[in-house]
Amino acid sequence: MAKYGNPIRDMVGYLNNQPNPCWPNGAKIAVQFVVNYEEGAESNILHGDSCSEKLLSEIVGAESYTDMRNLNMESLYEYGSRVGIWRILDIFTKLNVPATAFACSMALERNPSAAVAMVNAGWEIASHGYRWIDYMKVNHETERNHIEMAVEIHTKICGTRPLGLYQGKPSTNSRRLIVEEGGFLYDSDSYNDELPYWNMEYGRPHL
Repeated sequence: MAKYGNPIRDMVGYLNNQPNPCWPNGAKIAVQFVVNYEEGAESNILHGDSCSEKLLSEIVGAESYTDMRNLNMESLYEYGSRVGIWRILDIFTKLNVPATAFACSMALERNPSAAVAMVNAGWEIASHGYRWIDYMKVNHETERNHIEMAVEIHTKICGTRPLGLYQGKPSTNSRRLIVEEGGFLYDSDSYNDELPYWNMEYGRPHL
């Protein structure tokens, strides 16, 4: 087999022979509803960043402004924590539908009432890291420190540590650092399959 770099990317997967995941009660599929909670953890010079946020908004073609605030962008993110999360919680609770929150710890720290409401609603609150920033541009020691801070803050606010992590904009170090932290059962920073699978790159099974 031709080798293309190390580690070798798995372009094959299960072929056309996917295993039966044996979902509960004989279900044919499993559907997971995920709510990303990032409000207050995005790029902002008020947070010590060099520029404003540019992603995930209704502003078409948004740009990142160096050393400047973008008040329109800020207010869109603030809507999520002030209004949006409560509407979503209300809808899911009335329908008795469980959900997973991918929550940045800095965002939870800025609005702990939302975290408490998610816990009381029976949601899984997985970690979305400490910040909603691009970790490809962050050195591995800083990223390691952010993961540790994320776990500490999450545990303090939610009452239990997170078991899953979705960094969102991961670096090539993210999965190794997540495994080395030791308490995560899974991460969601891969989009390459419909089923969970084990990764064995870093010395122990990691989902």
